[in-house]
Amino acid sequence: QLHVVESGGALVQPGGSLRLSCEASGFTLDYYAIGWFRQAPGKEREGVSCISSSDGSTYYEDSVKGRFTISRDNANNTVYLQMNSLKPEDTAVYLCAASSGGCRRGYDYWGQGTQVTVSS
Repeated sequence: QLHVVESGGALVQPGGSLRLSCEASGFTLDYYAIGWFRQAPGKEREGVSCISSSDGSTYYEDSVKGRFTISRDNANNTVYLQMNSLKPEDTAVYLCAASSGGCRRGYDYWGQGTQVTVSS
């Protein structure tokens, strides 16, 4: 069965850091663009970051630029989202998804999400 699984969410204080992981099962992440999305209570899902499969280009939503970093570890079939200087408004369920068509196309596989809560 083909799917992705997120992990690494936690409760963290403002200014803290977390690293989220997106691990693929049943397929190789190398050939897919991987996007990170988040959904806060009462809000629509929004794209946070994406890394392409072709040349490793990365994209970030404006509010996370300079704070979040997306990266690939092909040996472990995993994509990471390093989140620094976390703010309360970063609180959300974070989901990763894999796209065979690139960051701006539809996504083929979605995970269940991992909860990130930023609070003192």
